[in-house]
Amino acid sequence: MNRLLSGVCAGALLLASGAGAALAGDLPGKFEGVTVDVKLIGGQQYEKLYERIPEWEKATGAKVNILTKKNGFDIDKELKSDIASGSTNWCVGWNHSSFAPQYTGLYTDLSKLLPKAEIDAFVPSTIKSATIDGKLEMLPRAQFDVSALYYQKSLYENADNKTKFKAKYGYDLVPPDTWKEVTDQAEFFANPPNFYGTQFAGKEEAINGRFYEMVVAEGGEYLDKDGKPVFNSEAGIRALDWFVNLYKAKAVPAGTTNYLWDDLGQGFASGTVAINLDWPGWAGFFNDPKSSKVAGNVGVKVAPKGSSGKRTGWSGFHGFSVTENCPNKEAAASLVWWLTNEDSQKLEAAAGPLPTRTAVWDWDLKQAENDPYKKEVLTAFQEEAKHAFAVPQTPEWIEISNAVYPELQAAILGDKTSKQALDEAAAKATQILQDAGKL
Repeated sequence: MNRLLSGVCAGALLLASGAGAALAGDLPGKFEGVTVDVKLIGGQQYEKLYERIPEWEKATGAKVNILTKKNGFDIDKELKSDIASGSTNWCVGWNHSSFAPQYTGLYTDLSKLLPKAEIDAFVPSTIKSATIDGKLEMLPRAQFDVSALYYQKSLYENADNKTKFKAKYGYDLVPPDTWKEVTDQAEFFANPPNFYGTQFAGKEEAINGRFYEMVVAEGGEYLDKDGKPVFNSEAGIRALDWFVNLYKAKAVPAGTTNYLWDDLGQGFASGTVAINLDWPGWAGFFNDPKSSKVAGNVGVKVAPKGSSGKRTGWSGFHGFSVTENCPNKEAAASLVWWLTNEDSQKLEAAAGPLPTRTAVWDWDLKQAENDPYKKEVLTAFQEEAKHAFAVPQTPEWIEISNAVYPELQAAILGDKTSKQALDEAAAKATQILQDAGKL
């Protein structure tokens, strides 16, 4: 990935120094008296960036009116409701590579509103993924998401832990490299209700995405080459059993089936969880003594392998988009640019998120030279990026997720066997795709 980024960076910087740079100089522009209505994702990881909005208002003379600030799953529901009711005359909205294919007709082509040099300054693969049916529908923020493993280092340095673990499991206690080792260690460290071995987000696309990457790590497929759901396989059963068995062993918190991302972040930062698969945006939060009880005690490494030898690597990225019905697309595009420009990406990257602008990657690596923790974080996530893979690129992905995750929950809670749950989930997913004319 270093080689890829350095090559892309050189090309992007060359473009930025050419004719396109003059156009970039017009940004952010002047929009006196304009109000831009926006719908944003909210949560701990995102608030620091939004503190830059008043700077944009001062620079442009425009005002930003935040209509919505919700987690990604709730804002997705709101956007779909807006599309259904025709209430899409607001301007700037949250977007995500996993969700984008379903918002057909909602968002406009940003390549017609922004200088080419600014667009070329992003890592090409993210721009490609942000382009739907030939339209650049979002600018990626500094939030390329793929998960690595955070862990409490002191647990692995404790001599008593080492001795007891070796006696029980027959191998040395070191940060896990396989999901079987995660299972062993999570059960070993767990001391409910005060301390847990690990945790997982247990509802919405969050659990379905984790299940999906575990299926891949177990050597299976979620959808086959013809787009048919095939996750109710032996690999799928092994993947779901991972969640089921940890829950049954009380190695995860009892409420984990209701957890989403902020719950996981706060949980690991509370010092009550040993091992946590999580996103890069939490890296700074976990190591900040103002927000985390594990600050100074956090290790980070590439995500573990499944039984197939493949590592989990469900990935995607957040972004901002402009609606087709926005009454002032130029002002809206300026705001989207502002929230994803170099200064914004440096602000976000300093806390852990992986930048999507190539020049900021170089800056980020430079910042890490004298910061051992930051260097460990970047090393882990750059290695993990080699194993990254997106969700199936079907507009029905979120609808499928909404049908599948209650079945996954039913198995985790012991209401159904893993096979029963997956057979019923696959039948529901198949029906969704048939109704959409995909099967």
